[in-house]
Amino acid sequence: MNNEQQIRDREVIYHPIGVVRTEFTEQEQTPIQGIFNNAIGTIELLPEFEEGLTEIESFSHLILLYHFDRADGYSLLQRPFLDGENARGIFAIRHFKRPNPIGISIVRLLEVKGNILRIQGVDLLDGTPLLDIKPYVHQFDNREEVSSGWVDNQHLDEISDWNCTPKELRNRKRTNIG
Repeated sequence: MNNEQQIRDREVIYHPIGVVRTEFTEQEQTPIQGIFNNAIGTIELLPEFEEGLTEIESFSHLILLYHFDRADGYSLLQRPFLDGENARGIFAIRHFKRPNPIGISIVRLLEVKGNILRIQGVDLLDGTPLLDIKPYVHQFDNREEVSSGWVDNQHLDEISDWNCTPKELRNRKRTNIG
């Protein structure tokens, strides 16, 4: 068996550690990135994982890894919400229609009460299965002199004033930006 076949045949199974609760029930109304909104949500961690939250309240931000459980299949080319004019490779964007529908968000931690975490800047659908929580550590996670590819040309300073949901971005004419 060749190496490529071994990779294809390997099974990887994850089980949710909890669920993310938000006000968003439809993908079209969900913010595309947490940095563009201040929406409040909660993480309901399964009780058996509560001890793993020890010391988490000392961090201001968290990295959430989750399963896009409502993604319907995948496509290797997608038109990203920030630039609907051009198809991009799925690995060059953060679209949910991925071969492995795993998402990542950075949120602000507001409060911890037992196994419940109150968070801000959520961009997830209500009931999204949570796979992992990691602390955001500025010294590890921030990089200097970073190129953000096609996103560098998107005038995010202007876009941040918009209601950045998929529906809103599709309705705007990006030719008016810049």
